[in-house]
Amino acid sequence: MLYVNISHNNKRKTPRGDYKMECQIKYSPAYALLEVSLDPKEVIVAESGAMVYMSPEIAVKTRKREKESLWKSLKTTLLGAESFFVNEYTAEKGAGKVGFVPAPVGDIIPLEVKAGKGLVLQKSAYVASTIDVHLDTEWQGFKKGLFGQSLFMLKVSGNGQLFVNAFGAIDHHSLKPGESLVVDNFHLVAFDDTCKYEVKKFGGLKSTILGGEGLVTEVKGPGEVYIQTKNVREFTDWLWELLHDRVERTAREAAEEKGKKGGFSFGKKF
Repeated sequence: MLYVNISHNNKRKTPRGDYKMECQIKYSPAYALLEVSLDPKEVIVAESGAMVYMSPEIAVKTRKREKESLWKSLKTTLLGAESFFVNEYTAEKGAGKVGFVPAPVGDIIPLEVKAGKGLVLQKSAYVASTIDVHLDTEWQGFKKGLFGQSLFMLKVSGNGQLFVNAFGAIDHHSLKPGESLVVDNFHLVAFDDTCKYEVKKFGGLKSTILGGEGLVTEVKGPGEVYIQTKNVREFTDWLWELLHDRVERTAREAAEEKGKKGGFSFGKKF
């Protein structure tokens, strides 16, 4: 069982005396599902479309992502690949529970956000959070290519708990001051904003072109780094390699039946 930090109005306490929201992450790491138990009047915010089930005691309200800033909501949607709207789930009629799943097949982990300790997050990694956690986009620059060639990343700030998903399992590394870790961009999920980072080529130009790695990111401590074990680009390339011939053959046969023979192709294999 996992426990999550929430606002001060929670009536449950841990042995240490701090207030917690009860939750459970099931079926981890391959098919993770987040189940949150809410006390009366407790609230959790989740990505649009993430809800799987909920108790009848739960009320749902849809709103734009950032309550106070239309521009921040638009930036996060257009540049960060997150939805413009989120759903607020409130236990209005008594205690209840809500279940959430992300789109990727993989794990979910809870991360703490507090003053002086924010996070830099891969786009589309957001699942849910407590109400005082805020997402914004941060310009990276054209040459950086962080998180798999994306020009934007999500900056997480505020105070509360954030639930993050990954493609595959999540590998956690703690970096001390002066320590660094070089990570393939497509495997990088998140890191503390106390870390510094530099995006660079994998080896020399020949290694970058032929080595299959492309750009990598060197993350320098102090801070925490979270890595996903699967690479979505490699997975789609592998899947297309398996399906390409069958898809093209089926499409060509359909075209021939309509008298449109020849000249049809889905393009080259990867």
